[in-house]
Amino acid sequence: MSELDVQIPTAFDPFAEANADDSGAGAKEYVHVRIQQRNGRKSLTTVQGLKKEFSYNKILKDLKKEFCCNGTVVQDPELGQVIQLQGDQRKNVSNFLIQAGIVKKEHIKIHGF
Repeated sequence: MSELDVQIPTAFDPFAEANADDSGAGAKEYVHVRIQQRNGRKSLTTVQGLKKEFSYNKILKDLKKEFCCNGTVVQDPELGQVIQLQGDQRKNVSNFLIQAGIVKKEHIKIHGF
């Protein structure tokens, strides 16, 4: 029997590497800037994934003054706090976050259209 010792291969998990990256302390935290279509030409820009230590209300206040639009901070059970702005402000918001030093350019993902 010692000649027939065969090691049974373990099942290959193609997502093991991706799951390990998500749970690590050095995992990249992305800030997602999305657009949601309302009705007709109206739309909302949402910003999620900012670090918890930032004051969302102060960021929102600066964004509203800079882009002359209205906005709010919404508490979502899954996503945490999300900043909503009126209109398509994706490029403006991403440039603002980079220039203010809140997020690096590599950590911003712009979604939509």
